[in-house]
Amino acid sequence: MRHPTSSKFNLTSAYALATCMLLLAPFSANAALTISSTRIIQPSDRQSTSIVVANPSNRAYAAQAWINTEADDSTTAVPLIASPALFRIDPASEQTVQFNRLPNDLPKDRESLFFFNLQEIPQANDKPDNVLNIALRTRIKVFFRPSQLKGRPQDHLKNLTWSVQSINGKPHLVVDNPSPYYFTFNQLTFISPKGSEKIDARKMAIPLGRQTYPLKTLPAQGNLKVDFTTINDYGAITPAMSSPARRS
Repeated sequence: MRHPTSSKFNLTSAYALATCMLLLAPFSANAALTISSTRIIQPSDRQSTSIVVANPSNRAYAAQAWINTEADDSTTAVPLIASPALFRIDPASEQTVQFNRLPNDLPKDRESLFFFNLQEIPQANDKPDNVLNIALRTRIKVFFRPSQLKGRPQDHLKNLTWSVQSINGKPHLVVDNPSPYYFTFNQLTFISPKGSEKIDARKMAIPLGRQTYPLKTLPAQGNLKVDFTTINDYGAITPAMSSPARRS
């Protein structure tokens, strides 16, 4: 007579064996394809912009390219379309991807943020079947910039205002951005009489808006300031800046 738990035991054993096989299978988590830029700036009065996708590996890849929102939403209308949307890229080869402007009703007084997605798909080869292929996706920022905006974004960095506030009972560093541009921080450090604290600044300063960053402790009154660098249109780091912060 079969023990009533034997089928459950066998199923559990099968899952465990499958998991072990996946862990032992060789794979690479590094993207094989590279993109010629870390960000894309699309002026609203330009019909198209382009980047170059390169394959420095010794293996052919298929690739899919598309534009979507920061929330990774593929149903919201976007102002650009990537072409070609699907292509093959041979070893040691390059492929130009063009972004063509679409009709849109985006704000004209500030930048709008989107993302370029590049999904790489390894081509089948004659290697043993126990090699695990991982299809990786790379995302980079796309800034749709109205032609009405003049000057350089970095010239507006001096207009950022900083404060320390208690939000829902927890201390936060707050930045108000009166400019029409997004700012990506490369380094952000809050300095108070108690010492300095490096801030996790993955969230950008948004145009004509406010961004908040959690702090470990609420500092006492005294000289408060913020040291920071940002990343410009070309992916380079801007000169270090220091700005006062007020306690609200």
